[in-house]
Order: sequence, then structure tokens, then C-alpha cells
Amino acid sequence: MSSLPLSDLEQNQDFIRRHIGPTAPETAQMLEHLNVSSLDELINQTVPEDIRLHAPLAIDESLSEQAALAKIRKIAQLNKVNRSYIGMGYHNTHVPNVILRNVFENPGWYTAYTPYQPEIAQGRLEALLNFQQMTLDLTGLELASASLLDEATAAAEAMALAKRVSKNRKSNLYFVANDVHPQTVDVVHERADFFGFEIVRGDAAELEQHNCFGALLQYPGTSGEITDLAPIIAAAQAKKSIVAVSADILALVLLKSPGALGADVVLGSAQRFGVPMGYGGPHAAFFATRDAYKRSLPGRIIGVSKDRRGNNALRMALQTREQHIRREKANSNICTAQVLLANMASFYAVFHGPTGLKTIANRVHRLTKILALGLKQHAIKLRHEHYFDTLCVELNNSDEVNQRALALGMNLRTDFDGALGVSLDETTTIGDVCELLAVFVGPDNEIDAQELDLLATEQVAIPSQLERDTPILEHEVFNRYSSETDVLRYIKRLESKDLALNHSMISLGSCTMKLNATAEMIPVSWPEFGSMHPFCPSDQAQGYKQLIDQLEDWLVEVTGYDSICMQPNSGAQGEYAGLLAIQKYHASRGDHHRNICLIPSSAHGTNPASAQMAGLKVVVTACDEHGNVDMVDLRNKAEELADSLSCIMITYPSTHGVYEETIREICDLVHEHGGQVYMDGANMNAQVGLTSPGFIGSDVSHLNLHKTFAIPHGGGGPGMGPIGVKSHLAPFVAGHSVISNGKQSASNPAVSAAPYGSASILPISWMYLAMLGREGAKNASEYAILNANYLAKRLSGHFPILYTGKNGRVAHECIIDMRPLKEATGITEMDVAKRLNDYGFHAPTMSFPVAGTLMVEPTESESKREIDRFIDAMISIRQEIAKVESGEWTLEDNPLVFAPHVLDDLTDANWEHSYSRELAVFPSDAVRSNKFWPTVSRIDDVFGDRNLFCACLPMEAYE
Repeated sequence: MSSLPLSDLEQNQDFIRRHIGPTAPETAQMLEHLNVSSLDELINQTVPEDIRLHAPLAIDESLSEQAALAKIRKIAQLNKVNRSYIGMGYHNTHVPNVILRNVFENPGWYTAYTPYQPEIAQGRLEALLNFQQMTLDLTGLELASASLLDEATAAAEAMALAKRVSKNRKSNLYFVANDVHPQTVDVVHERADFFGFEIVRGDAAELEQHNCFGALLQYPGTSGEITDLAPIIAAAQAKKSIVAVSADILALVLLKSPGALGADVVLGSAQRFGVPMGYGGPHAAFFATRDAYKRSLPGRIIGVSKDRRGNNALRMALQTREQHIRREKANSNICTAQVLLANMASFYAVFHGPTGLKTIANRVHRLTKILALGLKQHAIKLRHEHYFDTLCVELNNSDEVNQRALALGMNLRTDFDGALGVSLDETTTIGDVCELLAVFVGPDNEIDAQELDLLATEQVAIPSQLERDTPILEHEVFNRYSSETDVLRYIKRLESKDLALNHSMISLGSCTMKLNATAEMIPVSWPEFGSMHPFCPSDQAQGYKQLIDQLEDWLVEVTGYDSICMQPNSGAQGEYAGLLAIQKYHASRGDHHRNICLIPSSAHGTNPASAQMAGLKVVVTACDEHGNVDMVDLRNKAEELADSLSCIMITYPSTHGVYEETIREICDLVHEHGGQVYMDGANMNAQVGLTSPGFIGSDVSHLNLHKTFAIPHGGGGPGMGPIGVKSHLAPFVAGHSVISNGKQSASNPAVSAAPYGSASILPISWMYLAMLGREGAKNASEYAILNANYLAKRLSGHFPILYTGKNGRVAHECIIDMRPLKEATGITEMDVAKRLNDYGFHAPTMSFPVAGTLMVEPTESESKREIDRFIDAMISIRQEIAKVESGEWTLEDNPLVFAPHVLDDLTDANWEHSYSRELAVFPSDAVRSNKFWPTVSRIDDVFGDRNLFCACLPMEAYE
């Protein structure tokens, strides 16, 4: 029994009441509709008894919003935010306040989902198209994607692309230059190992000596040197190598583009374009390549197509849900991108324009020249003559100088032999440069900043042949918004085109679009979390350590595992990291031959794609007519493949939305034949407090913190996918070669660029669990199940519910089978999805995991009122389908096949449909009172792929 006064208990539990959608009276009504007397009775009917947890979670009791914010504020204050000059791809930046407030902190941007429904996502699609145009201009290449996870994983993707497209088929050798950032080398090495590639290191000039299928170079190098890569690239390409260049985005404003130097791929981090360092992330990576390689490009491409009215419209091109189509043959396992951060970077470019970016880059470069001149005046040697913003300073007393810097609140780079690294950025001032000079030359030496500034005018640090001689960002979108008022209105105009959680329920099955509470989001903007460099000395990051350690402890309790690795920065990357741990475990026991991964046919497409990346061969196991794993087929394959069985990847509750009764038997069967159990954590939303993967018998899972644990989807990212493991796998999870995370060995290569992935969004999940506490975390799972079952029961009288469990219950989501209606009427699941847009809703997940179906997940955060509104919309749509069925409307002319409807439909002088304009745009009273207008009509996907265009259109196209 708690010792807190009742009023304090009520206040602390207030967040639970606000996170859980249904009120007590609504809960009673829903339970009555399900013919059960209590929530406990429903859970008993739904979750198999043999996997139930009957003890409460051993995490703290819930805190009020105010108490949780006060507690995390004290934690944040344990971080010491030094001036960071470490560089290595991470830099201080000024986040324009108009972007900070109206994008980064705006639920209209951060609660939106991946733009799989482009008609209601034209705003973020335009921002991402701007990101692609910015990337094309700066890299000098022909085709760009709409962001990857970080620079290091983008480099690993470039290696995989090189192998796919290189004509040097016989080579298995990949060259990585010595001056590539060490964290990038780490990730590329790990990826190469499991792809079976051999890595060779050397100075960039040595590349032509090797017979490689591809190579990775850095521009400028990690120590700051600017090298003319053109002859090196040409020599490598003469031997059929594909050359990737990892580049600094701000340096590219002044430097000749890598594309102009001949590069086949250019990649890097967009972080310094207005995104906080955040102790490592989240940050969007840019990636560009030649048009000839478009079918091998990883990630998402935004392309231009036409809508049914002939207007230009944006959509994701080519790679839309590629893993679900090609599975283990997919180009990559990428599912989450870094859309929110890519949007911030693109708005940064819009805000500053080409003139502003050149001013920033020139100022940073000039300050670096002043610093270089001051050092030379005091006979301090620089390792390189040519540089942009980074100096490698040769010293006999580097330890002494570094201690002096630390005492004055400065962090320098210390991993060079006999040298220190200094990287300047847009936040650096001339006063900072003077302080740096005093650190290097001693405080007693006189420094004349004015004289140095005059001398810098004549100093040449960028070779003339490498100065950019082509314009950048000529498109009008980067040149028309000169005032903050203009930028603010542009951001608002794009936001208004997108449907996000701040407008209505997003019912996507498997994606858990729940409340991202404001109190959870607030700490992310604090400088104590946002301004930390991921490679700062560990004693400066004690706040992060305390927060991460406590979050890991909570997640260990929630999952039933023994240890958590926080490094993977997406769910799919968590899958990859978990599979690597399994493979390393087998190898440690001499079982190198275990390379078979069993995957049920219902699995997420990222599962087979991740398995392929981990060097595993996928064997698909069947599902029975009820959607469960076919135990006969599984047993036969496990026995047949026992000698080479590595693991099974299984989702629980199943991807079909039910709690399979045989899950323990599945785990025991795989273990019996020498394999490990990977439990996909996508559906942890239906486990927390009720059961756990470790208790069930799994060995490893990833956790989608951007699903179950309240990190917002951000229009398609950020995400976090830490893995939980049993103790025997703990020695084999990802480490880091630059900064030890204190648990894993540095000899275990990294899977992400930063030791803790996208660390700055971890406070969101900390706040979520702190405010829910043991009771609220369990309630969240219970209400996710209640809401899903209520929705399924009400809809079951109008649509077939494809799969249910033993007692006719679903888990936290359900699948609506549209196939009988399609067969009877010709109306497809796509038509229903688009018609829901007219009712003000985002569509459920389409055709996954079963083609021709809709998968719905209401989450625990939606009220009965909102769920009823969605149900009413679906019933109304069913009545519309009935009119097609009866012949009142033809298949060719009805509101479903022409959905979604736009304002032009309402004002069109020539309305020739058999249904009214009013029915088209105002199909219900609820819509009339809160209308969301799609800004484009149904988009022609085929036209967009056949006429691929992935750059900004003329501005008049947007008018």
C-alpha cells in the first residue's frame, strides 16, 4: 500500500487518465458491448493463461507531469554542456527559432505518419522533395533519396549499392580510405563482415592499387584535409569500381561537388543544417547517386506524378514499402527514415537560402583560417595545408593542452597520435577563436584578432581547382521566403496539407499511432540533451547515463530480458542488431554453419530483409487457416534443418493480430533444435504488464520505442529500436570503437554511428514510463486490447474480421477482409482507404499482412467517441458499397473510386457524377463540423514510376 496521501496519488495518476482514451463510463459501455463484466475478464479471454504475468511490474509508481518534468530536469542538469570542437560529423548549429517552434515542437509535423497515403501528405512530401533538391544541388548527382538513418549506415548502404551495380563482378574487396570517420568505418566493417565482403584500408591515393568492386572516401577527410579526389576516382572507375564519397554538407556549399569530381555516390549527415547534435541523433543522412542506379537506391524517393484531375502531385516512388514486396531480395531493410529531421534540414535551407548558406560557410571557413594563422604565428604546426573548418594541430604537449581546454569548458578531438583536432561551426565566434588560441599557445601570449582577420583575407585554404564554380539552390523555393513571416506561412501552408494525430485518429495496424504527450516531448528541446556531442568525455554525460541506465532497467523489467542495448536507431536496425548477436553467439560455440532463419509467411517484410543482411538464408514457414503458425510445417522444417538452424523470427501477438496459443511450444521447438528465438517487438503494445518476450521464452527482441513507448513517428522517422537480450547473448550486442557504452566490448563493431543511437529522443520514453508507472503501463496494454476488440466487434456486423483467437478475441489490432466485397462489387481496399480521407481519417494499413485487407489498430489513447466516429465512417462506407452492389451506382461512377475529393470537386462547374457534390465532400455531419481537405485527388502511381521525376517542380506548379 502506498504511503502517499490520496490526493497525491490522484495527482500522480492523472497522466494515466489523460493517456488512456476511454473514460470510466465509456469503458463500461464498451465492456457491455463485448458481453464481459470487467477488463480483467476480457484480458483472460484474450491472452493465453500460460504466458500471463501475475506479479506487477517492478517499476516505479506513476509520477504527475510536473513531478516527472522536475525529476528529468535534475537528471538533465547532470550533463555538462561544454563548447564542442570535436567534429567527426557532429557540429553545433543554430536551429532557427521559427523551425524549432513550428516544426520540431509542432505535433502537426511530429505526429504524422509515413506518407503511404500521399493525398493527405502533400506537405511533408514537398518538404522532402526540397530535401532531395538540396541534396542534388550540393552533391552534383542526378538522383537523391529522402533521407537515411545516419552517415555511417548510409555509408554501409553505399557499399551494398556498389556491390549490386559494380561491373567488377569477380571482386569481393571494398576499399575504405584511412581518413573516413572512425564510427563510419566501424559500421561499414560490421556490415561487410556479414555480407562476406573483405575490407581493405589505405590512404585514398592507394585506391588504384586494389582491384575493388567499390570504395569509400571522405571529403573533407576526418582530420580536415581537403584532397582533390578527381584523379583518384577516375583511376578507380577505370578498374570498374563504384566510388562513394562521404561529404560534409556545409563544406559542399563552398567546395566543388563530389559529383563534379566523378563520384558515383555521395552521402553524409544533414545534422549541421539546423538539427541539434542530441548526443548522437536523430539526424537525417543524405544520399545521392546516378540515375542509372535508381533501382538500387536504398530508402525512399519522393517523386512527382499526376492526380486524377491532371494536377501535379507528390508520392513515394519506386521503393514504397519495398521490403514488403521484395522481402529478402530488398535493396535494404530500411523502414524508418529520419523524415522529421530531413524536413528541418530542408526548411533550414529554405530559411537561409543560397546566400545565407554561403555566408555561414564563408564565416566558418574564415574563422578557421584565423585560428590556423594564429597557431602558425606561434610556431604550432598544422598537419594539413588545405581545410574547410577542421584543423589537425600537431603538438608535443597534447595532453596538457587538452586539459587546459577542458578546464575552460572546451572539448577537443583527442584520438589523433600527437595531435588535437579542432572543428569550428556556425555557432563559433571570434571570441571563441581567441579563447582557443589561448588554450593552444598559452594565456600569456598576446593574440591580435584584428590582425589575424586581415591576414585571413589573403590566406588560401581551399585549392582553387576545388572551389565550387556552380550555383546552388537556384530553385525559387530556396529564394522566395526572405522574411520570417514568409517562412512561417510556408511551414504552415505545408502543415495544413497533412493529416496528423492532432486532427484525428490514425488507425494504422502494426504502427501504434498513440498519443505523444506534450510533457514527454518537452525535454527533447532542452540544451542539456540537445547540445551534447556523442563523443564528449563520459564524465560530462552523467545525466544521459542516469537516464539511459534507468530506462534500460525499466525495459529489462518490461521485456523479461537480462540486458538492453540502446544503440540501434530504428526498428529494422534493431532486427539486424539482434540477428548479429545470435550469429556471433553461434560462432562463439563453433556453430558457424548455422545460417537458416525460419520466418512465418505473415511476418513483417523487414524480417527477411534483415535476415539477409545478417548473412542468413530465409526459409518461410506456413500459417494455418486461422492465421497461426502452422505447427506441422514448422516442426517438419525445424527437424529437417536442425543442423543448420540459426533462429526463428516471430512477431507476438502475431502479425495477424491474435495471441497464438502455441507460442511457448514454438520457442521450445526452436531451442530443441539448436536455434534461437527472435521475437519482433513491433507488437509490444499488447504485451507490457501482461506478458513479456523473455517470460514467453524468446532470446532477443527489438523494441520500437517509436511505437509502444511514445516516441512520435515524425512523418516517417525518427525511430529507436533498442534490443533486449537474454544473458547468453549480452556479450554479443553492438559496441562502439570511439566511446564505450560501458557494457559492450569495443571489439563488437557498431550498427549505428553513435553509441546510443538517437539518444536525444530517449527522454520521451523515459517520461512515458515515469508518468505511467507500473499500473499505467499495464493499463495501456489492457486498453489497447479493449479498444481493438470493441472496434472489431462493432465492425464485424458489416465486414468480415479475418482472424480471431481461441475465444473470438483479437489482440490490439484486427484485420478487415475486403476480398469478398471486392469479388462481389469490384470495390477494393484502396477505394475504401481513399474514401476514409473524405471522412477525415487516415487509412488503416493496406494489404499487409494479407493482400486485399485493412489492418486497424486504435491504440489505448483513442476515446470511445473517436473510435465510434471511425466505426461510423466505416459503416457509412459499407452502405456506399452496398449501393454499388445493388446497381444504384456503377463501379465506374461512385464516391469510392473517385475518392478522395478535393475543393475543386465542390466548385467544379461541370459535375457529372451520379452522386452529389455534398455527399462527395461532406459524407457525414462529423465531417461537416471539422473538414480536412485533401489537396490533391487520387494519385496515379503507375504514371509516377514510368515518368520518374524526383526534383522540385517550377514554383508555378505549387500555386
